[in-house]
Amino acid sequence: MQRDLKILSDLTEGYRLLIIDEAQRVSDIGLVLKILYDEMPHLRVIATGSSSFDLANKTAEPLTGRKQVFHLLPFSLSEIASGMNNYELDQRLEEILIYGLYPEVYTSKTNQKSEILDDICESYLFKDVLQLTTIKYTAKIRDLLRLLAFQVGHQVSVHELTQKLSLNRETVERYMDLLEKAFVIFRLPVYSRNLRNEVSKMDKIFFYDTGIRNSLIDNLKPLSQRIDIGNLWENFIVAERRKQLLYQRINVQSYFWRTYSGAEIDYVEEGENGLTGYEIKIEKNKVRIPKAWNNEYGGNFQLINRANYLDWLLADIRSRHYS
Repeated sequence: MQRDLKILSDLTEGYRLLIIDEAQRVSDIGLVLKILYDEMPHLRVIATGSSSFDLANKTAEPLTGRKQVFHLLPFSLSEIASGMNNYELDQRLEEILIYGLYPEVYTSKTNQKSEILDDICESYLFKDVLQLTTIKYTAKIRDLLRLLAFQVGHQVSVHELTQKLSLNRETVERYMDLLEKAFVIFRLPVYSRNLRNEVSKMDKIFFYDTGIRNSLIDNLKPLSQRIDIGNLWENFIVAERRKQLLYQRINVQSYFWRTYSGAEIDYVEEGENGLTGYEIKIEKNKVRIPKAWNNEYGGNFQLINRANYLDWLLADIRSRHYS
C-alpha cells in the first residue's frame, strides 16, 4: 500500500487533474482509484473506458460512495441544439435519422458518414462484447443485431430469435444483456396492470443510435425511398427521450402498452405526475386515444409528430436558454 501510494504520488505530483483513458485496462484499477481518492484529496480523477461494464465491475466495490458515473451516449438533440433554432435543427432531421448522432459521424461530411459508420460497427461496436466475454459464435452477434434492427418498433420474441439464430435461449438472452451493457441497444418493457386483455410479455428493443441501426441493415437511403420511416421515427424519438431523462436525471419509468386485440400506445411514462401515453407518428396530426386505455387510465395522452417533437424533447433546454 505504501509503495503504491509513493509511486502514485510521484506520478501525479504538481497536478490537480488526472485523466485515465481506457481505465479498465489498468491492473487493479479499482484499488488504484481508491488510493488516489483517499490519500490525495486535492486530486480530481476522471476514469474513462469504452468497455463500460468491465470498468464498472472492476471499480464497483473499491469505489463505493467515492464516485460519480456518467454515461457518454451518442450526441443528444439537446447537445447539438445550441446555436440553432427549432427550424434550423429540424432541417437536419433527415440526416440525423439516417446517419445518427455519433460525434464523428455528425461532424463529418455527408459523403464520409457511411464509411465512418461501417468503421464504428467493425472496430468499436462489438469490441466490448467480444473482448470481455468468451463468446463462441462471434458472427451470431451481428446476426442478432440485424434481426433486432429489422424489428425496431415491434415486440421481440426471444423464442423466435433462438430459432432463427440456432442458439439456445440462455445464450441469446446473454448476448442481448451484453449489448445493453455496451449501450448499443435498450429495452422498452410492456406496461400492464395485469388486466386480462393486456399483453404482459415481450419487450420492444431500440437502438441508442439510428445510424448504427441503419448501417447494420445496409439501409442508408433517403427517407423518400424507405418503407421503415415509422419504425425509424419511433426509435429516434424513444432514444432521444431516454437520453433526455438520463441527462436531466428525471425519475420516470418508461414502457409501451398493447392489448391482445391490437390497441397500442407507442410510449408510456409513469412518474410523480402519474401516467401519460404518447403516440409517436411522424406525419399524423390527429390520433384517437384507444378506448381501453381511456377507460382504464384516463385521458393523459399526447401525439408526438414532426410538428412538436422538438418542443417536447427540448422544452427544458429552450426554457433555460430564453429565461
